[in-house]
Amino acid sequence: MEAELMALATAGATALVQQMVTDTWTSVRERAVSFFSRGSTTPESVAADLDTARAELVDAQQSADEEAAADIQAEWRSRMRRTLRADPEAATELRALLDELWPEWSAPQRHDVHNTISGGTQHGPVIQSGTIGNIHFGSRRG
Repeated sequence: MEAELMALATAGATALVQQMVTDTWTSVRERAVSFFSRGSTTPESVAADLDTARAELVDAQQSADEEAAADIQAEWRSRMRRTLRADPEAATELRALLDELWPEWSAPQRHDVHNTISGGTQHGPVIQSGTIGNIHFGSRRG
């Protein structure tokens, strides 16, 4: 369950930070305030934190400070994870928001691969992969 919450928190933080610099931020901001205001956090406090994060993100993008942008995303990922742990029902709300804002977040990754082998007869295994670690066929000669 922890891995699922972490994945959801990561996707949520990514979508939130991406939305901070778009024209739709005002409506997303209100929904984020509602999401993070569960429990003891006041809506005003969350709104102020979001406004600060957005200003810092805009500054980071203008100065091409990728580290600062990554820090902002990490901060909101942590807050999302804490919110999800404190209120498991929040996961349903976050999934719905992600489906609306970033439909690709849960779409399975699909890649079409087409292989062609030419140049004569092949007398051994043929492998296609992005990365292959230590693999051996047949006997080792020593």
